[in-house]
Amino acid sequence: HLQLVESGGGLVQPGGSLRVSCSASDSPGDRLDHYGVGWFRQAPGKEREGVALISSNGENTYYGDSVKGRFTISRDNAKNTVYLHMNNLKPEDSAIYYCAIGARNPVMRADEWPIWGQGTQVTVSS
Repeated sequence: HLQLVESGGGLVQPGGSLRVSCSASDSPGDRLDHYGVGWFRQAPGKEREGVALISSNGENTYYGDSVKGRFTISRDNAKNTVYLHMNNLKPEDSAIYYCAIGARNPVMRADEWPIWGQGTQVTVSS
């Protein structure tokens, strides 16, 4: 199956913006645009939380309540990449951000997604 790689994490001040990316390695007969993609995050001591989902063609998006109006998920299928644009970041957004594929339905439950990247750290702090 595809291998997912997240990138773009880092340290940002509260109120700042950051874009993280999810790219997929080439696999014979398989491409990222065959899949809906989910972004999730996990802070220390907390469960993995659904952040945003996007359908395979990019027409449908879904957001967790805590990020609505601040985060935007998008995809560039020509580049085999899905993005999470994060604006007005807050300290509580600090977490490891993961992308995932393979869910049968667009759900925010992490256990419904079987294929994961290794994650990228986002830290919001002054």
